[in-house]
Amino acid sequence: MPISTILYLTLAAILALGFVFFSYFLKNKNQRRQTYFLGVLRFVSVFTLLVLLINPQIKHTKFETIKPELVLAIDRSESIGNLEKEDSLNYLVSSLTENEILNEQFEISVYEFGADINLATTDSLKIDRFKTDIHKAISQLNKLYKDKATAMILMSDGNATYGQDYEFSNLNENIALSAVVIGDTATTFDLSINTLNVNKYAFLNNEFPVEILLNYSGSDDVKATFQLKEGNNMLYSKTLDFDKENSSAIINTTLTAKRLGTRIYEAIIKSSENEKNLINNKRKFAVDVIDERTNVLLLSDISHPDLGALKKSIENNKQREVTLKKVGNFNVTEINDFQLVIVYQPNSKFNSVLKELDKQNINKFIITGTKTDWNFLNNSQQHFSKPPSNQTQDLFPVYNENFLQYQFEDIGFKDFPPLEDSFGALNIVAENSNSLLYQKIEGILTQQPLLSIFEEGSKKTGVLFGENLWKWRLESFRTKGNFDSIDGFWNKLIQYLSSSRKRARLTYEAEPVYLENEEIVITSQYFDQNYVFSPEANLNIYIKNLSSNETFEAQMLPSSNFYKVELDALGVGGISIHNQRRDLRDSGTGKFPSFGVQCRAAIFFCEL
Repeated sequence: MPISTILYLTLAAILALGFVFFSYFLKNKNQRRQTYFLGVLRFVSVFTLLVLLINPQIKHTKFETIKPELVLAIDRSESIGNLEKEDSLNYLVSSLTENEILNEQFEISVYEFGADINLATTDSLKIDRFKTDIHKAISQLNKLYKDKATAMILMSDGNATYGQDYEFSNLNENIALSAVVIGDTATTFDLSINTLNVNKYAFLNNEFPVEILLNYSGSDDVKATFQLKEGNNMLYSKTLDFDKENSSAIINTTLTAKRLGTRIYEAIIKSSENEKNLINNKRKFAVDVIDERTNVLLLSDISHPDLGALKKSIENNKQREVTLKKVGNFNVTEINDFQLVIVYQPNSKFNSVLKELDKQNINKFIITGTKTDWNFLNNSQQHFSKPPSNQTQDLFPVYNENFLQYQFEDIGFKDFPPLEDSFGALNIVAENSNSLLYQKIEGILTQQPLLSIFEEGSKKTGVLFGENLWKWRLESFRTKGNFDSIDGFWNKLIQYLSSSRKRARLTYEAEPVYLENEEIVITSQYFDQNYVFSPEANLNIYIKNLSSNETFEAQMLPSSNFYKVELDALGVGGISIHNQRRDLRDSGTGKFPSFGVQCRAAIFFCEL
């Protein structure tokens, strides 16, 4: 007890005695036994009241025995069943959990894991999980028991098919981990395909690279054969020698994309030796072969450096070819041979060409300048107009960060030299216009477009209001030492204009091939009428098995700027996907109308 409290108690006792003395004994000559009795009671009551005012602290210590934790982490993956150790595992778990001595000394908890970990709910563990993530199980238990003295027993065959390497897991100081190995851990002869790297897309008739990392487990010298196949067609074959010192090999080769669509390939490694595990000797992969070949017609009635600069930039992409012709020498019957027509500074000689482009719904790119006949151009289209003038003006480019039609980067437009065009204000008539670049005139930023795109359904019209774009190409080379940035800018624009497909408001993203133990995540995006991502839609995904015709439905949940769904219960085989948007309930029927796209049957789930 502190000295100050003792002094307060002493002072309280003195005050209580003083109060009793003055009340009962001072100047009281008639002192009887009753006086002493009342004095004692008064002392006790006054002293108690003073002690309560002092409020002394009285400490009480209570001891409680808390048992340490004994945590059993049980591997429930199918590899345990393949080793025929399910009964042994169940017996071992029951022996530990029912042991009286252990139950007296520990609080025993049993967890089961595969790809995820959870509390065991039954006495008999079922071996039914397709994935094994040992690192995730250890790390989650490490967080759960970070404040408790814990003994952890991990029961597994050690075969992790998913997640990080569990050998490098860090445990808290209060957790002791012991491992019980289920099955045979002896190293056996095994060839495997460890890693396969390939691009998701390839262009038709182009070669694409494939890189495969092969592993060998064993001590003897082995001859193996590696093969790449498409169906029954052998595309590549190589004989390899492995031994204890040379236990890995890297295959680098190229394949040719000969047919359009999703092509399924298979990598195989095999030998004449008797190999116990053949599942990891094969790996399927898919490549989307697309045809990006584009024929571009460049028509002009004048000679200008812009023509050569455009041809050089566009043909920098080997998939594109530019045909440069004088408009007077061009036969309009040949116009269907081209996916895009560039009309350079049109005049009345372009009349038949523009009419044929509108008739055939062929996309076009118009470039105006000081030689443009604005009277003719105003009457030959309905997107924009400009009063004719003999005067010219310089137009500096300004990058539009809010352009949504496709992704392109600011390549330093603010430092580019100006383009030159006829003097006058533009009048944009069409509502469906999107500007990539705005005009800056004499240091003043305007909302008039310098480079704009007009869309009508699947038909697209691009317009550049100014000539001397060859100066942009030279400026790009002067500042960066190459033409890559400016050529990339024009190629993205040409790719977008030459495509006749209307931009989809509902899209999905998925891999063409998933391995059986791989995480399956499919994402989707839905855009409103202005092509801005909408997080308020109600998206459902419908999946149909092409072999059994069974269907599976799940709701796609919003996450950041996309919707996603995780699928873990799908079997082996091909599927088709139907992604629907449901967000407007009919006021009369209370039902949801559907808006969706039917996707190709291009996703396959393969056994390891």
